[in-house]
Amino acid sequence: MKIAFVGPPQSGKSTLFRAVTGHAAGPHPVVGEQLAAVKVPDKRLDFLYNLYKPKKYTEATMDVLDVPGFSHETAAQQNEFRRALPSVRQCDALVAVPRAFANPSVQPYRNRVDARADLEELLAELRFCDLETATTRIERLEKALTKPTKTHEQEKRELELMQRLAKALEQDQPITAAIHSDEERKAVASFAFLTEMPLLVVINVDDSQAAAPPPFACDEARATIALCAEIEEQIAQLEPADRQAILEDLGVKEPARDRLIHACYDAVGLISFLTCGEDEARAWSIRKGTHAVEAAGKVHTDIARGFIRAETVAFADLLAAGDMKSAKAAGKVRLEGKTYVVQDGDVINFRFNV
Repeated sequence: MKIAFVGPPQSGKSTLFRAVTGHAAGPHPVVGEQLAAVKVPDKRLDFLYNLYKPKKYTEATMDVLDVPGFSHETAAQQNEFRRALPSVRQCDALVAVPRAFANPSVQPYRNRVDARADLEELLAELRFCDLETATTRIERLEKALTKPTKTHEQEKRELELMQRLAKALEQDQPITAAIHSDEERKAVASFAFLTEMPLLVVINVDDSQAAAPPPFACDEARATIALCAEIEEQIAQLEPADRQAILEDLGVKEPARDRLIHACYDAVGLISFLTCGEDEARAWSIRKGTHAVEAAGKVHTDIARGFIRAETVAFADLLAAGDMKSAKAAGKVRLEGKTYVVQDGDVINFRFNV
């Protein structure tokens, strides 16, 4: 999974990037992008590690991309954001970071602190970029249709689809409303429209509001989170014991970083299954609805090729039983076939023969 942080300049977007990734990023390099891998926190993996004492344990990971802030104040800033769009389109979700904190030492975008207005401007920018994509495709199709080709009918259907999408974007409507079939949905997916990506909103608030609910919700977002990026960066740099003490003082159970990562997982429809042996305890990321044989292929292609059964126990059942032997005695361990739909937290031992 790969997510992109987007937002106006001076919103604290890059501070949040450092808090989430632990990446000591300086000024944007020439290409204007920062990329880092993040380990996905999973306490279930800690339980397996303590139970089996393997040589190592490996968390699932996700990539986080930070791009230059979008801005209409100067052409140079606008172009810098636009140049990063090809990388943004390769992501699975967007995290918008509008500013709601007041800090006189950090000049706000447009000389205002208005998170709602900044978010609306960002969403309008994403719609405009998508409209440009659709318009460019329409122009190419119209030119292609002036000449007889074997793909004439296909291009004609695509032109009609793109015209519908462009109209929806011009009217500030979601393009999903203009898609009429699964075939059209597949065609649209290849363009990676920004407004079609799952969106999460992280409102960067003052430290006094860090434990409070978000000041507003965004209808277009899968989730809206309020946090103080500056505090989160400081928390991320602490030792675990000190970190827990700070969280208790703030009145929160876990770092907002963890909530954000899990929200990103939910937004793109990811779950984790777990494996454990003498060598390694590991969490594996898969899409919801993945079958057991496909999950086996994530571990190794040979396991999928020689798949026999998936010895499976729900993590909650394993936790309640205390260990695998007790879980088996309680009848909680199942043998599942290739078409079994893997559930979040399943602990699986794949049986295979090659």
